[in-house]
Amino acid sequence: MAVLRENDAKPTKVKEGVQRKLLHGENLMMVVIDFDNGPWDEPDIPHHHVHEQTTYVAEGEIIFFCEGEPDEMLKKGDLFFVPSGKEHTIRLLTRRVRLIDSFNPIRKDFL
Repeated sequence: MAVLRENDAKPTKVKEGVQRKLLHGENLMMVVIDFDNGPWDEPDIPHHHVHEQTTYVAEGEIIFFCEGEPDEMLKKGDLFFVPSGKEHTIRLLTRRVRLIDSFNPIRKDFL
């Protein structure tokens, strides 16, 4: 069994104000992504990938945008799903946001 302890995990800096930690097996990946650079005036640049994605909002508030769906204001405790290939993004509404993403298959570009 693989374990990643909060105090032992070294985050990877994605960009200024954004860092992530991850754990994965052969087909499933979980990523904790912390933002401390909000709120944002505009959404992040939309993107898409082949991976299915589920996300849990562990802290803060965001607006979630997903191709073909209405924009959703989400807060701590809410979840969202992104199908494979759908363009999506977020906009931070609070200074700090923590998202917990799960991907299948794993995001090799994150390793």
